[in-house]
Amino acid sequence: MLLLTTTGRKSGKRRTTPLLYLEDAGRYVVVASVGGAPTHPAWYLNLRSDPSATIRIGRRELAVGAETAAPEERARLWARATQMYPQYDDYQAKTSREIPVVILTPAP
Repeated sequence: MLLLTTTGRKSGKRRTTPLLYLEDAGRYVVVASVGGAPTHPAWYLNLRSDPSATIRIGRRELAVGAETAAPEERARLWARATQMYPQYDDYQAKTSREIPVVILTPAP
């Protein structure tokens, strides 16, 4: 579990959300599923507005930049995510939207 802190696109306030994650080549990957809800989660919309964020894993805090995985990379990461948490496939089946896979890359 990591804690993702984004800046609210409307309020400008910092918001923190706990998320499952996986590591991929020094990056962190999260899934914007919201249990298969019909709309994207607020944290994802915030990242689309301002891709700068922070994550906390245990006691370590990192500044990150966020990007939505491109189709080919999404397919690869989705397979890894569903291996870790098979319910993601159930969530995708519940919604007509494609659930985004988000890559969080540590800032230099």
